[in-house]
Amino acid sequence: MPDRIGRREFIASTAAAFTVLGSGTRVSSQANGKLALGIIGCGGRGQWIGQLFQEHGNAKIVAVHDYFQDRADAVGEAFGVEPARRYTGLSGYKRLLEGELDAVTIESPPYFHPEQTAAAIDAGKHVFVAKPVAVDVPGCNLILEAGKQAVAKRLCLLVDFQTRNNAIYREAVKRVHEGAIGTPVCGQCFYHAGRLGVKAEPGTPEARLRNWVFDIALSGDIIVEQNIHVIDVATWLLNAHPDRAFGTGGRRARTDVGDCWDHFVVSYEFPDGFPLEFSSSQFAKGFSDLCVRLFGSGGTVETHYGGEVWIKGDQPYEGGNTAPIYQEGAVNNILDFTRAIAAGEAIDQSADSVRSNLTAILGRTAAYAGKLVTWEEMLRKGERLEGKLKGLKD
Repeated sequence: MPDRIGRREFIASTAAAFTVLGSGTRVSSQANGKLALGIIGCGGRGQWIGQLFQEHGNAKIVAVHDYFQDRADAVGEAFGVEPARRYTGLSGYKRLLEGELDAVTIESPPYFHPEQTAAAIDAGKHVFVAKPVAVDVPGCNLILEAGKQAVAKRLCLLVDFQTRNNAIYREAVKRVHEGAIGTPVCGQCFYHAGRLGVKAEPGTPEARLRNWVFDIALSGDIIVEQNIHVIDVATWLLNAHPDRAFGTGGRRARTDVGDCWDHFVVSYEFPDGFPLEFSSSQFAKGFSDLCVRLFGSGGTVETHYGGEVWIKGDQPYEGGNTAPIYQEGAVNNILDFTRAIAAGEAIDQSADSVRSNLTAILGRTAAYAGKLVTWEEMLRKGERLEGKLKGLKD
């Protein structure tokens, strides 16, 4: 992390700053001078992010929430959280937010992100939330409103996109925006990966929740939950959202669990008629890559998540390899998040995150319908995904 101060220096300066914060950024006395953090969503990533916060962000995990007791207890035990602050059920996060803490990291299924983010901001907590921020248009609108409230309350709302906090990606995007590839003409992006593991035998409401990555309503489908990584980079490079999209896809290789599609092919049209071809799969064997490639009148930019990033043409950029991006990007985001809290600065990343989120939703909508769908039509209809939570305890 060449553009970051040393970890020891950061922790020392952060600890000092935490003692002099004004209203709206007070650090809990229960955290003994550290950032008092709650974890909402105690799956594998929730515990991993919590560990990174403690190692790099001068934070202490003081409360956890998950629908399932076994997960809340496992993460609670790992971080020494007292049993009384291990919350369960669908609404247990509300009880977590009533307690004394400064911030939350939201690592629950994406369906719950808008409601949980808005509730946390309303409760005066800083929010570090996983992508995607929502699964539908109403959820995206709620995130935008939460972002406005965060600024008004001097709170931080940071979305954990690793690419956006990687020095090589940032430099490549900066150069493209400055004209390094000339006029963008056309492009392609894709996310091809192997299938994910089943967490529970399908057939019950609880199993559906454990297998949320295979459920359209809970995940937004693979184009929103997983493929948003490359879609976000494309909208970042183009600094725009698409005007329309046409798509297709389906379920042909992975049909044993859930209702998510296992492949998508979408043709996006951005402003000035810029065409972007997108494809994805979640069953691939023998090939895996997350790539965005834009062709311009003066050059080509190519990015690979966890691989090479470069620009070739009239204004070349050697870039480099982004192999450590998965953890390094998360750590960089944690450092920015905790440093802003210590300084009493607000962060609102809702707009850019919603732009790429809606772009993914537009592709999904067009593919489901098998016809051309415009950005304005998608926003006007504002379709909401029904969570189908009947049978789960509150």
